[in-house]
Amino acid sequence: MSTFPHIGVAGAGAWGVALAMAAASGGRRVTFWGRDAAQMQGWRESRRGARLPGARLPETIEPTSELADLDACDAILIASPAQTTREIAGSLARFSTPRPLVLCAKGIEAGSHLFLSEVVAQAAPGWPRAVLSGPSFAADVAAGLPTAVTLAAERNDLAIALAEALRAPNLRLYHTTDLRGVELGGAAKNVLAIGCGVASGLGLGASASAALIARGFAELRRFGEAFGAKPHTLMGLSGLGDLVLTCSSEQSRNFAFGVALGSGKSPAEASGGKLVEGATTASALMSLAREKRLEMPICATVEALIAGRIFPRVAVDVLLARPQRGEA
Repeated sequence: MSTFPHIGVAGAGAWGVALAMAAASGGRRVTFWGRDAAQMQGWRESRRGARLPGARLPETIEPTSELADLDACDAILIASPAQTTREIAGSLARFSTPRPLVLCAKGIEAGSHLFLSEVVAQAAPGWPRAVLSGPSFAADVAAGLPTAVTLAAERNDLAIALAEALRAPNLRLYHTTDLRGVELGGAAKNVLAIGCGVASGLGLGASASAALIARGFAELRRFGEAFGAKPHTLMGLSGLGDLVLTCSSEQSRNFAFGVALGSGKSPAEASGGKLVEGATTASALMSLAREKRLEMPICATVEALIAGRIFPRVAVDVLLARPQRGEA
């Protein structure tokens, strides 16, 4: 019997739906929360929803719009957008008993420039924290396609227990205690994916895309090392693996946003009114990089593009005009 037989999922977007389905397919009872009562009623009645077309919730998943229903769960996955993490963790902290909170969003809190595990430490003090990240599209996970991700917790025994509880026939979890490395990789790769999307939107070709991914990883590695991430984490699923996936497919909202920017759309037009985590994270990430005096030209260019301080074609010229240097 799993240590965590009853899993809660907070967040009814596509990723929340996919994670709820994966947990259920692994034999867990799942309580699935979303703040929109009408949306959750629709999930209860038809077992289907608009956020992930084609997905059907199994009967072992109980949709709810009452956050208090998650109090019965043994561990809770926060799958809402990164900027809502503080609000949701703070609400969950009112429950009587602390239990593991698994952070499934990828970002850095705007304003405070805190990593999400730090946000939870403030909003829900004393609650065990974990981070789940890696190369994964919600549609693939929900469809039962093979996927591998990394789960990090500060304690090795907790990381192992949660990885075992969340594994599914199609979802393999590797565990680690490098919580910072896993969450940092997920946040940085979203910003870099926007830059790769811009190159695609400009029609610069596969060679340019490969160069951006490689040099983008060099930036991710520098950023990670400055904040204490372990090199093997950055080289793994939640670092290089997630970067390659997100920088090469329009299934990634960040990459698609970059493609639209490169095609001439404004940031507002490119987002289409949808959340783009990398666009929100770019400024916070660069603020942290400047504090450490890190050289991150691709991320800095993405930040400038989103702020409207530079145009895509000019951005490419600026990157190409950088002084020649040794590869590192």
